[in-house]
Amino acid sequence: MLHSNRRFVFLLMGLGLAVQASAEPPVPIRIGVIGPFTGPSADFGLPMLNGVKMAVDEINAVGGYLGRSLELVIKDDQANPDTGRSQSQALVNEKVVATIGFCNTGVAMNSLAVFNDAKLPLIVPCATGSPLTSTYPPATSYVFRTSPKDSIQAPFVVDDLLARGWKRVAVLHDSTGYGEAGAKDVEKALAAKHLKPVYVGKFPLGVKDLTKELSEAKAAGADVIFSYTVGPENAVIARSRQALNWKVPQVGAWTLSFPSFIEGAREASEGALMAQSFIAEPSNERRSSFLSNYARKFNTKRIPVPMAAAQAYDATYLLAHAMFNVPSGKLEGPFIKAALEQPKRPYYGVVTTYDKSFSENDKDALSPNMLVMGVVRNGQISFAYPEDAKRNLFVQRKQ
Repeated sequence: MLHSNRRFVFLLMGLGLAVQASAEPPVPIRIGVIGPFTGPSADFGLPMLNGVKMAVDEINAVGGYLGRSLELVIKDDQANPDTGRSQSQALVNEKVVATIGFCNTGVAMNSLAVFNDAKLPLIVPCATGSPLTSTYPPATSYVFRTSPKDSIQAPFVVDDLLARGWKRVAVLHDSTGYGEAGAKDVEKALAAKHLKPVYVGKFPLGVKDLTKELSEAKAAGADVIFSYTVGPENAVIARSRQALNWKVPQVGAWTLSFPSFIEGAREASEGALMAQSFIAEPSNERRSSFLSNYARKFNTKRIPVPMAAAQAYDATYLLAHAMFNVPSGKLEGPFIKAALEQPKRPYYGVVTTYDKSFSENDKDALSPNMLVMGVVRNGQISFAYPEDAKRNLFVQRKQ
């Protein structure tokens, strides 16, 4: 069943069809999509792309934007910062009205100036590095985000591990922009509790063994490992810990929910805890519809990274809503930016109800109350706490 606010949008779309009926086929509206669709980060890049595709197909099926279809211009950044920047410039040159994209913080950081200088809105549905939405002053920033930034994920996880009695934290992070920024967020969250990590270890992407670093963390007396890296390297941490027969928990941000971690670490991933904005359970009508439609459209029983797909799907509808709020149909960057910052009504999304989620001074749609703790159980992501599963029946709005 379509959400009530979508019915309003689709009614407007239908009215546009009548206007265009006797005219030449209208020129499509071009929307950019950029992310890692090949390579090691494709496990969450492709679900992001699928979320965008699904939303666009739904919108086009009922007339698009006043009879004009939405056309995706898709660019693969291959999780490479230089490739991401050149592909971002290509999107600007191809006259997209806005872009949805980026999964890797370092890649996104290298491309922000391309969009901001061109005054083209960028909605980030995956990358979570805190600096993404603080690089530019909020009032002049064209960078929006529907993923939970690390500066809310890190303290959320720190609060949880302290509640469990784990206070001697070892931080292991990669040397990318994501790992560096995430580790700083963890240290800041610990400092707010008058604590410091007992050990901090850094490593490059592609590392195959971390037993040395894990041995040093063990010798420092750590009782929990807080990892800030992507899936494959998270798996290396888990396997290295297992090789040492060191039975301490591994916690972290949303990347611990990735298949590359769970499948790469196998039994060593069991019990890992992570922050989540969306767990693939049909807890309400919106989520049930999204999950069933995704499974049918992409012929799969399981979304590899559900958060990536759901946040990208919602980002696409938020952009569509903003386009309908642009005065006189002027789909230009500054007008779309203003419409994103001043929504006229809530959007009832999959992850949450977006009620004034963006403003001139706030470009992050999610707040800490929307997060839940996920846990790896038998190779699947479940709610860590039964009360979170119950709370998830009710959509949490931004606070």
